Amino acid sequence: KRKDQMEINKKSMTDESLHEPLVREGSSPPGQSRAARCTLGACGVIIPSILIVLGLVIMPDYTGDWSINDWLNGSGVIIGASIIALAWAFLQFRTISQIPVQSMEFHANDTLPSVGGSPESETTETYLSFPLQGESVQDNTTLRLIEIYEAIYEGAESFLRAEYKVCAMFIFFFAIIILVLVGFGKDSNFVIGTFTMISFLLGALTSMASGYLGMKVAVYSNVRTTVSAQKTGWTACFNTAFRAGAVMGFALCGLGILAIYVTMLCFRAYYPDAGEWLHLTECITGYGLGGSCIAMFGRVGGGIYTKAADVGADLVGKVVHGIPEDDPRNPATIADNVGDNVGDVAGMGSDLFGSFAESTAAALVLGSSLGVNLGWDAMCFPIIVSAVGVITCLLCSFLATHIAPVRSEAQVEKALKVQLISTTIVNVGLILLAAFAVFPAEFELSSATRNEELILTPYLVWLCVVFGAVGGLIIGLVTEYFTSHSYSPVREVANSCKTGAATNMIYGIALGYKSVIIPVVILALCIYGSFRLCNLYGVALAAIGFLSNLATGLTIDVYGPVCDNAGGIAEMAELDPSVREKTDALDAAGNTTAAIGKGFAIGSAALVSLALFGAFVSRVRSSSNGEIFTHGVDLLNPITFAFLVIGGMIPFAFAAMTMKSVGVAAMDMVMEVQRQFDEKPHLLDENPTERPDYDACIEISTNASLKEMVAPGAMVIFTPLLTGIFFGVYAVSGLLVGALVTSIQLAISMSNSGGAWDNAKKFIEKQPVGSELGGKGSDIHKAAVVGDTVGDPFKDTSGPALNIVMKLMAVLSLVFADFFYFVNDGKGVTMLGGEV
Repeated sequence: KRKDQMEINKKSMTDESLHEPLVREGSSPPGQSRAARCTLGACGVIIPSILIVLGLVIMPDYTGDWSINDWLNGSGVIIGASIIALAWAFLQFRTISQIPVQSMEFHANDTLPSVGGSPESETTETYLSFPLQGESVQDNTTLRLIEIYEAIYEGAESFLRAEYKVCAMFIFFFAIIILVLVGFGKDSNFVIGTFTMISFLLGALTSMASGYLGMKVAVYSNVRTTVSAQKTGWTACFNTAFRAGAVMGFALCGLGILAIYVTMLCFRAYYPDAGEWLHLTECITGYGLGGSCIAMFGRVGGGIYTKAADVGADLVGKVVHGIPEDDPRNPATIADNVGDNVGDVAGMGSDLFGSFAESTAAALVLGSSLGVNLGWDAMCFPIIVSAVGVITCLLCSFLATHIAPVRSEAQVEKALKVQLISTTIVNVGLILLAAFAVFPAEFELSSATRNEELILTPYLVWLCVVFGAVGGLIIGLVTEYFTSHSYSPVREVANSCKTGAATNMIYGIALGYKSVIIPVVILALCIYGSFRLCNLYGVALAAIGFLSNLATGLTIDVYGPVCDNAGGIAEMAELDPSVREKTDALDAAGNTTAAIGKGFAIGSAALVSLALFGAFVSRVRSSSNGEIFTHGVDLLNPITFAFLVIGGMIPFAFAAMTMKSVGVAAMDMVMEVQRQFDEKPHLLDENPTERPDYDACIEISTNASLKEMVAPGAMVIFTPLLTGIFFGVYAVSGLLVGALVTSIQLAISMSNSGGAWDNAKKFIEKQPVGSELGGKGSDIHKAAVVGDTVGDPFKDTSGPALNIVMKLMAVLSLVFADFFYFVNDGKGVTMLGGEV
């Protein structure tokens, strides 16, 4: 009956052109069609089940039999934690799915039935009481919610399909390159080439699945967060967005850990002898390379998409015509909301998956000698740390949803921050137990920088992980200080808007440069401490420590875009202003914690890159039987020093290309939006009688991102490859060091400048109209919007993608290290790369 009534109401609207569906007839939004549920089921159940079966078939003895004792070792912890993570993600998704996409304005004394898994406070909150104009008001609002929901879903789906087609072609051809070049490496071993190619394909496919799953879950949850925000109180809407992030966080971690470990078990069937496990770890580096390549295209392509739409919508809509953000009259608003899902969720998911895969690969290569001395579990200790971290994140998540649920606006940011702090503290204790369970009281490890054996203890190994975990937390909190409007730096930027956009730009850039100081010092201390304790293996463990609470970091990162989209949907569906105010408050906290997450990501990327660089040096020395890099890398070698300078230039060239790409796409978007306003002047009426052409803006963002993402990605991928082939391993070592050093500084400054501009604008918007800072619509606000617009590609395109630049160059060099040595004994085609 309700469906029939909704159709009658739809037909009875006086202006059908204004309310026509935003997408083609017959489209199927996620959660509304069986196909969408099947897709999620395949990603969340079928693929892991296949991997689990493969793992059981080849469990430790490889003789076809195994006992319960096998599950009490590292394999049991790793596979068990992966299954728990995937099951938890599925449960969170089921909880979200129980929220109907239906706008129902209850009166103050009415209550909503309980949503499964919610605390008591969620079941007793009431819907806001709106003035009703008959039943058709709520039905028409529901129709509008579903239409917007479908439009965002279809736009994100079509873009990812197009992007992944490009990625599929790339990974096919690059897999052949890996097979041939790695096969021609040390001893022309095409088995290693084949296994590395398989690892590369698995890493790429897992990264694509992670991004796609993240997009699906985010789109599915955005509208349900909007619906939950209609309830009085904060618990329901916060928990919906938080659980959406948890689906992405735990599914990605569970799938990533399970995939890499089962791949190792499969390779171990071919390399059963512990003395051959070095080859196994060399093959698994392809997994990190595959994940990082997809992350590069996902981050750059998604970043260009979302920021082109965001900049175009802001400049024409808010600055020129003064209409609110996400106003349905703005033709770019749907593209902007689509961009949040393909850039901030899918791209970011692939990015952090790449960090996990690369840090694990680096630690396995550098610690491969542990397998000979202590066995399989000791070599797999980095994966055990990640598995323990998943369990910690799951337990701590109850703090936000059940033990201390959010009941007021002031508690939102606190709840998210408590997640980061609590997971770090608990991880420190649990990882200490894991270290003493895996390692004996004293053991030996081959040095990565010298031909010698190191004497280590479980306590030293644990300290290296702690350096990373605590260092990451400190960097995150420092990032919060420089990007949250609760503190003076951002408020200074907001005050600078009083004299116009120029001073706003100056203050924001200065803030970004200043924010580099403390994180770099913390990173330097982490590197020095972990290196002194456990050589480069310690640096790799510190990187693992940075990512030990990855599930929570991903949860918080996805939470922000979900809240942002929920606010956009509320605005476009013309819900009560209080709903948008609530989602904006959730989003503001998400922006701050997302900045903290970016700090974690940048710090971990720096340590991962250094660890991969160490693994590269170690692998070249092994291939040359100790003749090259015998005493480490000599930076005073002419070819090394020359390419160090060139490597320092790469991040600036990359940032310039991606920034310009956003600018080019944004110009097209601005012109399209203004064209529609000129041709349809009634769009700007308070009650418009014309409908924007949303599809035209979506097409501009899609075409621009697919076109512009190729050149930056190709530069990063082929620069180290061509350098190694033509100039040798000494040149590559300088290239990697230069790119690492400048990428860290540039990534931190750009991300924090962009975050500060964004929150300075939000701080001004919170002020009353006519106050010292003017409030919304004032000239001060317009100056802040200009800063925020410039900051968009800083913090969401170029800045985050620089993490991938340093990691991708390092892991690619590691994968092709043997081939680089194969070319004239590491001197390159030009023979300029010899030792002086």
